[in-house]
Amino acid sequence: MFADTDGFPGATYGQTIHSDPNISITGPASEDDFNIRYSSASAAPPYIETNRVSCEASPLTMSPWKQASPLSIPTLNHLDDGNVPPNSLIGSIIREEGHIYSLAATKDLLYTGSDSKNIRVWKNLKEFAGFKSNSGLVKAIVISGEKIFTGHQDGKIRVWKVSPKNPSIHKRAGTLPTLKDILKSSIKPSSYEKVKRKRSLWIRHSDAVSCLSLNDEQGLLYSASWDRTFKCWRISDSKCLESIHAHDDAVNSVISIAGEKVFSGSADGTVKVWKRELQRKGTKHTLTQTLLQQESAVTALAISADCSAVYCGSSEGLVNFWEIGKELSPGGVLKGHKLAILCLAAAGNLVFSGSADKTICVWRKDGSIHTCLSVLTGHTGPVKCLAVEKDHESGNGLRWIVYSGSLDKSVKVWSVSEFAQAASTVGGLESHREALPVEGNYSSSSRPSHNNRF
Repeated sequence: MFADTDGFPGATYGQTIHSDPNISITGPASEDDFNIRYSSASAAPPYIETNRVSCEASPLTMSPWKQASPLSIPTLNHLDDGNVPPNSLIGSIIREEGHIYSLAATKDLLYTGSDSKNIRVWKNLKEFAGFKSNSGLVKAIVISGEKIFTGHQDGKIRVWKVSPKNPSIHKRAGTLPTLKDILKSSIKPSSYEKVKRKRSLWIRHSDAVSCLSLNDEQGLLYSASWDRTFKCWRISDSKCLESIHAHDDAVNSVISIAGEKVFSGSADGTVKVWKRELQRKGTKHTLTQTLLQQESAVTALAISADCSAVYCGSSEGLVNFWEIGKELSPGGVLKGHKLAILCLAAAGNLVFSGSADKTICVWRKDGSIHTCLSVLTGHTGPVKCLAVEKDHESGNGLRWIVYSGSLDKSVKVWSVSEFAQAASTVGGLESHREALPVEGNYSSSSRPSHNNRF
């Protein structure tokens, strides 16, 4: 197995923000500003900076590779509300093997996926297990009970199971679609569709899997792909129930909520709402609404914990949101980043946005009002993925453990409280952040970004 661990720096604090009824929008940064290629993850350069502000607190200098003796790392359960600031950096994980593209947290375990093909498992900031896939860059990880699903750059979805005898051993349990379904479908001409001028089985993705999303209520798995489709799978028998040609460009995100609504976001600049109907032999998804239509790419979607709002991140650095009721109504725009939003996550009354500007904004939702509580800084590369777990050691139950994965090859671990004062800066200087109310559907007139696949 694998066996390396790392150290962690401290945190500093700073300044504040609030709302404005007017919105001013600047055009999105170019791909040179992001310093990444969204269409080819393998071309992404390393994001390690040597000139850090605090060398003494750097995770690079505190890592085992820089120490003469083994480093003692405090575990997450050493934290309590008495000695941890409202929002603070409590740990870092560094492995010089690949950029971090995906995260999933469950109980006391953290799963990380990178372009090294390795999926690593961490417990209390220490490496607990690891397993390797031959399917290329790991773009998405979700966990459903004893099954772990991973989505890959080569269009494959792998299924893994934890050994009941040894929880540190993970074995591959299959692939979606299954070999049996592929063979069964391949002999039927009706099972083929034309994708990018090529014939392909409709049950298979013909390009990178960009996102995986679970609907535990119905036992369904959704997968989004750069092939412009999203697919619906039944978890119990690994069967592909439906393939939906959803957009005119890469689908960067798909998310399903309790009930019948499914949301998809694409590089074509749209967010679409789908109605799911359960049928005897599968599902039927019908387009009911286009929430957003703009020139800049939609990069990420998230649903608030109480399912009262849906959030959409874009390549121009804005987060739009809509309130979910009998109808979907525009809620406003969260303006907190200078570069593209790359990931979103929600927990409790909090919403987290990670960006190519290397920061994470923490927003607190109070009805339709959003306040920026903190700006988490410390990564030296774009923040590509987020995962959030409740801090079970917290007495009030309103503290969260936030994991952020970056193209700087690190994962940082943060302790975040819903009671934090607006707004503090963790790790550096704060810039102006604001939540902007809007009326009607929001549309951007900024210039298009090129090949915005995430």
